Amino acid sequence: MKKFVLALVATALLIGAAVTYTINARQGVAEETPAEHLTLAPGQLLFRDTGTGRVTALSAGVRRTSGLKCDRFAVARQTAVCLAARPGVLPPVTDMLVLDENLNVRHQEALPGTPSRARVSPDGKRVFWTLFVTGDSYAAMGFSTRAGLYDVESGQLVKTIEELPVFVDGERYFASDVNYWGITFAPDGNRFYATLGSHGKTYLVEGNYARYRGKTVRENVECPSLSPDGTRIAFKKKVSDGVWRLSVLDLATLRETELAETRSVDDQALWQDGSTVLYGLGPDVWAVPADGTGSPRLVAAGAASPALT
Repeated sequence: MKKFVLALVATALLIGAAVTYTINARQGVAEETPAEHLTLAPGQLLFRDTGTGRVTALSAGVRRTSGLKCDRFAVARQTAVCLAARPGVLPPVTDMLVLDENLNVRHQEALPGTPSRARVSPDGKRVFWTLFVTGDSYAAMGFSTRAGLYDVESGQLVKTIEELPVFVDGERYFASDVNYWGITFAPDGNRFYATLGSHGKTYLVEGNYARYRGKTVRENVECPSLSPDGTRIAFKKKVSDGVWRLSVLDLATLRETELAETRSVDDQALWQDGSTVLYGLGPDVWAVPADGTGSPRLVAAGAASPALT
């Protein structure tokens, strides 16, 4: 009799939990913001809502949310790129979506790995990304990445730039563990920068897309972001295991300026203009002056992967 009573109590608890879950789930669906039609109209801050995963626009203090879900998102001119990991797929697969000014899909590729970084060249003609991948036995950095790009006009797809010839101190560099991540292009659509990782070190690489070759600029530069005038690089500098400091590098003098954000930032910063950089930290997007002065400022709560039109 005692076991029967316990069974009835357990059943009642399970039913109660199921009813509570169903009510909460229905309330969550009912409370979710209806999708709006967004475009790449100028003057917007676009980002990924960290609660829903949906692309959201912030303009004049008003947030508008689309139905597009992305893990990473970026825009330039009339082109956007969305990286969306396929749920429950092993090994992991990411859909790379090239979008037009109305966020309609122009092109789609299925790529191996999980989303890490995404960018669009300033002229809107190329999209590029970084994915985390598994299965590389040579991953001396503790992880392995694939950085690739897609030419919007020609349709040319480069799934990985690992074959990019790179020169270190004038000598061609060869290593089996080369990884690239965090690509950023200059306004001319030809000069670009990326991080090269090999043998436990990271290097800033300056590349020439037309000649398809590159050279190292200096060590300890990760996730570079080129300023609008093409003269400075915002980047994260490793100061200890799992800790990075936001800095800006002057490309002419190689003088480095640490920014006023003293917390560890694991993101590829984005230039809001010539004097301010944006970055994701925790569940929010922040801004800080690019000259080392001032202090961090909260831009958008519950946001990640910022992009500017």
